[in-house]
Amino acid sequence: MTLSTSNKTIVLLGGGAREHAMAWKLTRDGATVHVLPGNAGIPNSHPNISATDFPTIQAFCQEYGVKLIVVGPEAPLAAGVTDFFQGSDIRVFGPGRAGATLESSKVWSKDFMRRHGVATALSWQFRSDKMDAARAKAAELNGDVVVKFDGLAAGKGVYVCSSVAEAHAALDDLARLHSGWFSFLLEEKLTGPEISIIGITDGNRIRLLSPSQDHKQLLAGDQGPNTGGMGAYCPVPFCDDNVLAAIRTDIVDPTLRGLQNEQFEFNGFLYFGIMLTPQGPKLLEYNTRLGDPEAEVLLPALESSLLELIEATLDGQLQQTVVRQRRGYYVGVVLASGGYPAASFPTGFPITGLDQLHPSILAFHGATKRTETGELVTNGGRVLVLVGHGEELEDAVAHVYREVERVNFQDAYIRTDIGQRPEPTLAGNW
Repeated sequence: MTLSTSNKTIVLLGGGAREHAMAWKLTRDGATVHVLPGNAGIPNSHPNISATDFPTIQAFCQEYGVKLIVVGPEAPLAAGVTDFFQGSDIRVFGPGRAGATLESSKVWSKDFMRRHGVATALSWQFRSDKMDAARAKAAELNGDVVVKFDGLAAGKGVYVCSSVAEAHAALDDLARLHSGWFSFLLEEKLTGPEISIIGITDGNRIRLLSPSQDHKQLLAGDQGPNTGGMGAYCPVPFCDDNVLAAIRTDIVDPTLRGLQNEQFEFNGFLYFGIMLTPQGPKLLEYNTRLGDPEAEVLLPALESSLLELIEATLDGQLQQTVVRQRRGYYVGVVLASGGYPAASFPTGFPITGLDQLHPSILAFHGATKRTETGELVTNGGRVLVLVGHGEELEDAVAHVYREVERVNFQDAYIRTDIGQRPEPTLAGNW
């Protein structure tokens, strides 16, 4: 395929490990990538430019002759970056504010699923001034509920509860964290393994990347608080053609029909967070961007050009593309700051050992920065993601964990069982 423009200088918005992986892949595809704001590990980062400062981004694009912006995180999409550049000669790969509502509002997203027949859990909507009614509903369901804050919460606005006490504590936490008026959902608690299905879509067609699996809880064995993600791997061995066919029929195809019927255009990544229940696949949530840390394993696994897939989507030529995946398995392990995911924890610790890694290991920077003397230090919760490859999943797991031991900073924390969940037996109405 020939790109629609000879200008391969692009702007990528964001500054985490997902954006490092995206910049790495797009650079391998032949692009010159400027990352706003980026971080200490991403080449061509511009730390003084915020990903939501649209006028400054526009001036940057004009200065550098950039005609394409690719969006990494959710915040610029929810703030309307695509709408801002609508009608200009700068194209944005990512949905407009209306399409981004699929992620930015859990309530609106659930209504979308209902309208268009997407398989999902039962749910009940509440407002912050109806907390007593929510408590009563949680008690009626014996506390087997999932509490979801309506807005963006960096992957940490979901509480999975197994008792009335846990559900009431989750509601108390929502009231403590969010002042004023807000909406939230109570959902029936589903059971089964979770997987992430991420595709590139123009709203009419979709090209799916490899199935992947995230590890959201902080502790091994899927215990502890939710995080933004402690690691991921792909592909998923038990996600075979039968499972993918059911997901396509029950979730992906109705979603595409819904996108065609709604009053907005959608060009960008679309993430399906799915639980494989005994009754079949059920959609837990949409994201309107690449997942993090899923992107860090999906992009190394992608043999096709990401840049060509993006261009084809914006040009209305997605039907002419084929997604090719590399052989083997990819496993990504997050190195986090001690104390994460609490609201605050110490940072600024020197990072050592990256120069000792095996050449096949990919090290994507998340929360890193350089001091005035040039020293690399921690700068947030999820500091680094190391990615290893192997012909078998066990090989990839062993390889990346050997290399993780080489990297050090004070109070570094890793989850020790990424890619090592027991393989489930899928049963029921498939």
